[in-house]
Amino acid sequence: MTELDIAEVSHRAGVPASTLRFYEEKGLIAPVGRRGLRRQYHPAVLERLALIALGRTAGFSLDEIARMLAPDGQPRIDRQMLAARADELDRTIQELAVLRDSLRHAAACPAPSHAECPTFRRLLRAAAAGAKGVPRKSAPVRRGTTAPVRSP
Repeated sequence: MTELDIAEVSHRAGVPASTLRFYEEKGLIAPVGRRGLRRQYHPAVLERLALIALGRTAGFSLDEIARMLAPDGQPRIDRQMLAARADELDRTIQELAVLRDSLRHAAACPAPSHAECPTFRRLLRAAAAGAKGVPRKSAPVRRGTTAPVRSP
């Protein structure tokens, strides 16, 4: 098989070369060598990068993903960890559905002001309770990257 240089891997995987170097530092991927100053990768790295992207999209940390990748390149995925994450996603989906429905209600509420709308008041109380430091498992990830979204 023909090796791929870092630019080709970056292009095909849709991640910057800096991310590939970072993943290398974290032990998630490894080059097979160098041609001049350019890292060379086995084509199988593309599948490994897809698995990393899937894990990031699902909200797993890079350390959790690292535990799911065997040194030989084969995945060794903990099914219980997947089930737990799926349960977490179910809870998040339910919370977001309630938020969506509350916002839709507030937008169409016939009350003279939002301060007089019981549904909007419940939404405010829920937002205040959530803002008191209930940590989320992972930061949201910007679409098309592996970088967390940073708050301004």
